Amino acid sequence: MITATNLTKRYGDFTAVHDISFTARPGSVTGFLGPNGAGKSTAMRMMTGLTPPTSGEALVLGRRYRELPNPGRHVGVMLDASAQHPGRTGKEVLTLAARTIGVGPTAVAHGLATVGLTDKEAGRRVRNYSLGMRQRLGLAAALIGDPEVLILDEPANGLDPQGIHWMRGLLRGFADRGGTVLLSSHLLSEVQIVADELVIIGNGRIVAEGTVEDLLQQQGTRVRSTDDAALADALTRAGVEVTSSPAGLLAQTSSEAVGRVALDARIVLTDLASGSAGGLEELFLTLTANESREGIAA
Repeated sequence: MITATNLTKRYGDFTAVHDISFTARPGSVTGFLGPNGAGKSTAMRMMTGLTPPTSGEALVLGRRYRELPNPGRHVGVMLDASAQHPGRTGKEVLTLAARTIGVGPTAVAHGLATVGLTDKEAGRRVRNYSLGMRQRLGLAAALIGDPEVLILDEPANGLDPQGIHWMRGLLRGFADRGGTVLLSSHLLSEVQIVADELVIIGNGRIVAEGTVEDLLQQQGTRVRSTDDAALADALTRAGVEVTSSPAGLLAQTSSEAVGRVALDARIVLTDLASGSAGGLEELFLTLTANESREGIAA
């Protein structure tokens, strides 16, 4: 478990992270989202003891990170996959990590196999690795101590579609076995698939928090049927605001309420989903528009 309580970081007159509080729970993947410069990396550095908070605290497994005995055996951290010695081989990087936290050499072989790096690739210098290979190596280092918690900043950066699919399965499996995952990523479609909970920050503050389903539900319900005109009329008569689009109808109510109206009107539904057609991306852009460099395009 990760618990942030009133976590704040100031640099002179600039507040990078302002009074954020949230919990990432065991058995779940928590997506930690925000625009560039929103304070995500600073918050994660405070959680992992790399940056001292100005006020508030972050606890991992009930303790501050620096108070954990041999923290690498409890928490797997990957904040910057490029922060690896370019002159070492991949195997040497993992061997050093294993020795540092006191795990045996079998953990190195297991770690390489887990992230899909071959013996030949493990023997190459890190300077010759692609970005995707560095990401895999960084994840292997995070996992080498068989931790209970993962704190990952952009772990899918540089991975190809097959690699992203593999990453999704690995993180989902880790959480399903009772682990805690805090995941920062700009790949919103992937976060929508793999995450259970979301914490969205903008300008150093939390702007939204909750389950993926609950947050998407705030955008209404997207629905299609065998007779959209009749369904729109039935929903309107039930007091529900409805708009039409090429993707179908968008009803400003829950999917359950839409289903009940359709049942009463004897209309067959062909598609029903929480949120607009834009999904998490549209929600993210709406919530962080004031903090985005680009704003929302007209």
